[in-house]
Amino acid sequence: MVDVLPEPRRKARGALSNASGRFEARTRIRVDDGWSAENADEDLPAFKTTVATDASRTVIARNASPDIPFDQSINPYRGCEHGCIYCYARPTHAFLGLSPGQDFESRLFAKPEAGRLLARELSAPGYVCKVIALGTNTDPYQPIERKLKITRAILETLAAFSHPVGIVTKSALVRRDIDILAPMAARKLARVFVSITTLDPALARAMEPRAAHPKARLDTLRALADAGIPAGVMAAPMIPALNDAELEAILEAARAAGASSAGYVALRLPHEIKDLFAEWLRANRPDRAERVLNLVRDMRGGKLNDARFSSRMRGTGPYAELIARRFALATRRLGLDRERFDLDTAQFAPPPIAAGHGAGDHGAGDQLRLL
Repeated sequence: MVDVLPEPRRKARGALSNASGRFEARTRIRVDDGWSAENADEDLPAFKTTVATDASRTVIARNASPDIPFDQSINPYRGCEHGCIYCYARPTHAFLGLSPGQDFESRLFAKPEAGRLLARELSAPGYVCKVIALGTNTDPYQPIERKLKITRAILETLAAFSHPVGIVTKSALVRRDIDILAPMAARKLARVFVSITTLDPALARAMEPRAAHPKARLDTLRALADAGIPAGVMAAPMIPALNDAELEAILEAARAAGASSAGYVALRLPHEIKDLFAEWLRANRPDRAERVLNLVRDMRGGKLNDARFSSRMRGTGPYAELIARRFALATRRLGLDRERFDLDTAQFAPPPIAAGHGAGDHGAGDQLRLL
């Protein structure tokens, strides 16, 4: 028998471990070689974020999921440095032979040619314009976007084609692109949702270590609204006995900041996230960990995850129904259920120089590096 050791805790990272993905033939474990106790107090080296090039030849992803309000989307990055422990995109790193744990938030892939590839796809004969959702898997405004500007290149291309876009982010960096988004919004071509999980800075720091401070997200809503950009709030995910008590407070603060619509999603724990979240919960909130997990099971038919289209976003059972009722009452009281802002697909038109022009390409490929 060997003593299996937990992964060492890394500062400013969400996941506590880096277990192999579900497709790997071998599983990595840490064992005690006799030196662990002596070196236990040593500072761990800083985790470096590495960025590699994603060589995809297309950037528009399409889906037919009945519970998702969009048909096509773009994700400029794979992996996300925000490190949100609950992120439902974590299992996608397993397809790359990497861990959905610490690899997901430190070994990233960027699409530097996204602007040029998007222009080519939009210029293709027979392309049918439908709203493109930006950042549906990983955040389009995570920290590396500040240098690489791939999301900005995508927005420039969409603006050139008069193509509608919807954005979801938890980053204040979206404010950088108000100069593009405001003119698009004036033509009903853009809207933005800001994700706010909690108003508690300590919980946010533990659960979303490299995402924007809750106040910065509220300030971002205010800046977007002041610029005439339809701004909504996503109170997501709602986690029973952890942040769900804040639901009304989040909606009220967002409304005061200028939000005109709202949505929410119940916590989802597909594949490897079940273990990652439970591990994080027991380390960070040991006093309520089992209660949280038991309530998640109550909302998921006795399991920690329910992948059915009809229930995966909201859950089922009394506790899920209570959250849904509270959300409905709060949004009605605050007027967050009244906005009907449909993005306009009729304006879509390839510009005369669209074919092969590489709209919005900033040469981001030259900037990929070890951050």
